[in-house]
Amino acid sequence: MSDSTRSASPEETGQPRRPRAIVFCEANFGQIDGKTANGLVRNSERYEIISVIDSQLAGQDTGIVLDGVSNGIPLCMDLDEAMKIAVVAPDAFIVGVAPTSGLLSGGERKVLLDAMSRGLNLINGLHEFLNDDPEFAAAAAICEVEIVDVRRPRDKVDLRMFTGAILDVDCPRLAVLGTDGAIGKRTTAAVLTTALNELGVHAVLVGTGQTSLIQGARYGVALDAVPAQFVTGELEAAVVEASERESPDVIIVEGQGALSHPTYLSSTAILRGSRPAAVILQHAPARKVISDFPNFPMPTPASEIKLIETFADTKVVGLTLNHENMTDAEVTAAITLYELELGIPATDALTRPTGRLLDMVFAAFPDLDQKLPIETT
Repeated sequence: MSDSTRSASPEETGQPRRPRAIVFCEANFGQIDGKTANGLVRNSERYEIISVIDSQLAGQDTGIVLDGVSNGIPLCMDLDEAMKIAVVAPDAFIVGVAPTSGLLSGGERKVLLDAMSRGLNLINGLHEFLNDDPEFAAAAAICEVEIVDVRRPRDKVDLRMFTGAILDVDCPRLAVLGTDGAIGKRTTAAVLTTALNELGVHAVLVGTGQTSLIQGARYGVALDAVPAQFVTGELEAAVVEASERESPDVIIVEGQGALSHPTYLSSTAILRGSRPAAVILQHAPARKVISDFPNFPMPTPASEIKLIETFADTKVVGLTLNHENMTDAEVTAAITLYELELGIPATDALTRPTGRLLDMVFAAFPDLDQKLPIETT
């Protein structure tokens, strides 16, 4: 590529270089428990993802596996291969699996320790804080690398209680909630935030889980690692901080779990702590049972909407679909049927144009029309 056609490097544009990262997602890429890796290859502002490790899919392109469109990020057999094909030495090794237990197996520990021995900083989004593990702490000191425990909350003396300060935030808030965990709430929230900003509406995403924080969300907290007494206050503080620092036109809050979920109850804190005036609900029509809980059937969008609107002073303004295990024709049919049944617009944030998604926001917050840039001829 000639100098006249190549893209400028970060150094040439004055932008800091993102750390280059390998993502570990053995036997889980493209699956529910690989959601951290899945999210990172779709979008990462903080790290430049150069490869993903999953021996079962080695040799394939991560974009093809996820969305049918190549993104140039390869799937590798193991760490040896990932290091060998790296054009420039990587900086970090990201734990891209998110098992229900949030803990590492013995084999996974060996891979992470191997990565550290090669000089890679370790980015850990699990519930297991590796800085507290004597073996990992010793390895970090010996190898002179850093371990980042993304989910680690503030020290208890610094955790914030709910104060009601959210009542003074004038910026409209919209939450993307769902009917299950690992269903695409974060992806839809990220797509919506990007689309609004590209349109000229200043939107800020408040992250509520480890993946969005690793991706680069500037505001947020991993809610499922915060003691219950503080969880609403920590989210309230994150939203207030985003409003005060950014003066955004709208704040998008990433959802977690589902209000009806038997275990993942962070939606309660999101609804109470951020007090969104509007909600977009994410649903997977082909999913029959709740992820990781086969004895619990999936709720219907209608039942989840009723629960959300009963629990909080908010309105569900749209439905977005996760197209897992669905053909494109089935997605189209589902959109039509849900719109007829629920009386709200429906779309798929990944396979359909973003216009429908944006319409949900502008219908919920008509004043945002005034934020659009004036077109000149």
